[in-house]
Amino acid sequence: MTLLSTAQHLARDTRRNPRAHLVPIIASAVIAAGAVALVAYLLWPTYTTIPPSDPSRLPVSVGGTLFNVPTMAVRMKIQRHSGPQERVDLSFLYPSLDAPAAPKHYSADTVDDKVQPIDRIFVSIAAHHDSLAPDMRLRTIYPRYLDERANMDDGLTARAFRDGTPYGGEDLFIASEPQLTARCTRDTSTPGMCLSERRIDGADLIFRFPRSWLAQWRDIATAMNRLSAQMHSAKG
Repeated sequence: MTLLSTAQHLARDTRRNPRAHLVPIIASAVIAAGAVALVAYLLWPTYTTIPPSDPSRLPVSVGGTLFNVPTMAVRMKIQRHSGPQERVDLSFLYPSLDAPAAPKHYSADTVDDKVQPIDRIFVSIAAHHDSLAPDMRLRTIYPRYLDERANMDDGLTARAFRDGTPYGGEDLFIASEPQLTARCTRDTSTPGMCLSERRIDGADLIFRFPRSWLAQWRDIATAMNRLSAQMHSAKG
């Protein structure tokens, strides 16, 4: 009975004012629209979009060993990616050990005919696949080809490889504090270069630098130790 009377009452009110029933509907719509607008305002993101860029360091796995290398230090674009790799080639400015900037572009008009001095140390990280370790090569292979005479200067011992051997035309330099082992070519028409190797788990680190830098061999040994620690730390 109550519902019937209420319906009759609404019917009479509607006949008196046909637009009366629109008022509550419009009011409800306005309230709903306001609520939606408020929720949208509160949830709308306020940050700005930042374009993606290369990370400053890349985690790479070489020989199952994790290294974190500076992106800009990687010499070949094909190697500038994270994940497993067989080999990664890098270069660092010396003595700062910073990653070099993008290479300059030279034309025939701007190139200098003079040989430019090398201002960087080169590092290759390569999987060794259980090849002979550098320290074993030093103890078992090199002594077969070395001259018996040795020269020591400022804590650095130098011995020449005999001519006609696989390392003819090269010299071996060894120091203990800080530790350094380097096999170097001799200066000819081009400056001599040195190669120093060390093994970290499943990978070998091969350092290359000008032979003339051996005049400050302690600085070179320290620089190689720093680079090794920066790229492969106990924290991974």
